[in-house]
Amino acid sequence: MEIAMNNNLMTSRRFAPLFWTQFLSAFNDNFLKNTLVFLILFTLAADKAASLVTLAGAVFMAPFLLLSALGGEIADRFDKAAVARKLKLVEIGAAMLAVVGIALSSIPVLLTALFLFGVISALFGPIKYGILPDHLERKELPRANAWIESATFAAILGGTIVGGIVSSDGIGVAVFGPMMMILAVGCWFVSRYIPATGSAAPNLVIDKNILRSTWRLVSELRTNQRIWRAALMASWFWLVGAIILSILPPMVKDSLGGTEIAVTAYLAVFAVAVAIGSAIAAWMSQGRMVLLPAPVGTALMALFGLDLGWSVWGLQASAQAQTLSAFFAGQNTIRV
Repeated sequence: MEIAMNNNLMTSRRFAPLFWTQFLSAFNDNFLKNTLVFLILFTLAADKAASLVTLAGAVFMAPFLLLSALGGEIADRFDKAAVARKLKLVEIGAAMLAVVGIALSSIPVLLTALFLFGVISALFGPIKYGILPDHLERKELPRANAWIESATFAAILGGTIVGGIVSSDGIGVAVFGPMMMILAVGCWFVSRYIPATGSAAPNLVIDKNILRSTWRLVSELRTNQRIWRAALMASWFWLVGAIILSILPPMVKDSLGGTEIAVTAYLAVFAVAVAIGSAIAAWMSQGRMVLLPAPVGTALMALFGLDLGWSVWGLQASAQAQTLSAFFAGQNTIRV
């Protein structure tokens, strides 16, 4: 029965176009972001590279903080499928800008393109989750959410691996350009098959003040303690994931001496683990709305975070010891 339901979801127009739209969009996001990270890491000095990699992550994530409330209002005011199609059409323009940035080897242009992708993803976020109850039964929602989450991190994995492979022999527009454009156009094409939903709140007045709308959304969430706790847990998971994805590439390159392929491997392992966790969470929920996986995941994340911190501290201590040994060896050589 469970296998049949999975097959129905993945072959049904109620869900499959949304799944592939999310997958292709997230793939393009991460292909661009990781190509930019590799360009920064392996062309700039270590002190500048680490800060710019962190800035790239912040540039992509900032729109989610500022525009999620606006995206929710747009999703309620207009037909979600129509908004998705328009966003993916704009994404083609952002992909063109990214291709120009690679052709010019311009980090500012690529950061601008990455920001535009972040804006599109932030506005699309409320649609990809809000549209599920419009087309699916309640018992299908946990599994559909898990599939969307798996699509996101499978795309992160794919974008990371492809970005690393493309960057390993030098970043060239001849490979990067066609891939970006094919993915962007393909994403728009698939989004055209998402079924229409109609307007959930046709009389809603959209607040153009993004700070006020964001604050109002947070205030509304706090009135429902259960939803507020769930929002805090989800935000915490995303925060930790963003931090790890920001510090991992410089750490692998500078502390371990890794190449583009080594950085890609570490990022890929992280993405695979998140996808596995999403599948386990779906299995644990068994079609029910439960929060049990969240505290379990939080405890495991804390343990592995401590282990990562201990490992990094050990690497730093080892590097300092090697530096001191080399210094004193040099002093002895001079005396002799």
